[in-house]
Amino acid sequence: MTGTEGMQLLQSFSNAVTELADNVAPSVVNVNSGRRNGTGIVWSKDGLMVTANHVIGHSTAPQVTLSDGREFEAKILGRDMYTDVALLKVEAEDLSPGKAGSAKELKVGQFVLALANAFGKKPSATSGIITSNRRSMRGFWGIMIEDAVISDAKLNPGYSGGPLVDAAGRLLGMNVAYFSGRGVAISVDSVKETVEKLSKDGRVKKGYLGVVVEPIEIPEELSKSSEIGQEEGLLVRAVEAGSPAKAAGLLMGDIILRLGEAQATDEYELHKALSSELVGKTVSLRVLRAEKVTELKITPKEAEE
Repeated sequence: MTGTEGMQLLQSFSNAVTELADNVAPSVVNVNSGRRNGTGIVWSKDGLMVTANHVIGHSTAPQVTLSDGREFEAKILGRDMYTDVALLKVEAEDLSPGKAGSAKELKVGQFVLALANAFGKKPSATSGIITSNRRSMRGFWGIMIEDAVISDAKLNPGYSGGPLVDAAGRLLGMNVAYFSGRGVAISVDSVKETVEKLSKDGRVKKGYLGVVVEPIEIPEELSKSSEIGQEEGLLVRAVEAGSPAKAAGLLMGDIILRLGEAQATDEYELHKALSSELVGKTVSLRVLRAEKVTELKITPKEAEE
């Protein structure tokens, strides 16, 4: 390749990224909670917006500024601290929703673009690549991010709540954090699921057991038995008085193996199993107690925010 060909290729790539940013920009809005500025995504033509719950904080009426400069007071339709998703509504016309995508087929090395509108002006952008397959992780502010999208796109202050898109401008996720040199986004698939629940009920019901747990390896001679069949479980460090766990007879030192049909190999799996469908429903809780498998019955309550 000659120097001229290399420059033409580089210019072509630069033009493509510029065009991509211009195409996505109308769906990127500024969200001002009064104490902090963040970003949001136009979710529908009728005024639905999504942003990170930690962006709006304790605000009851955040201000939304569109990329064309129009300003609106937003109504909070629902928010979920567990997924860090908030659903807003503004009375606006001529909106440009983000192009729907999916994070299910992401590949390591895939190009991504992150956009933000932290100051109510034209959106800013940063780019990178997917650095690892989707995984679940605990955010530094305490939430469990399910199916996180990890990239090396540098997310500056104000990028939280903004879109992470692929080379075709399709939404892959909503940016929520940047640490250890990596950008973290909630997958668009998880955002869609949360938005559906917030649109219907204004909240996301999650089950609550009332335990403090930590992952633990099960001794090999036990883990390979047909009765157990897993290498890890969750050691119960504390049981809250008056909780579903206390009522079920769970004890400190028990190792949780299964909740209903779900294996409890780590905190994420237990958190994921405690879906709204389990609230008020009595299910089996399989534990390892004194090297013997014990079956308990537990009825999860709804978690309070």
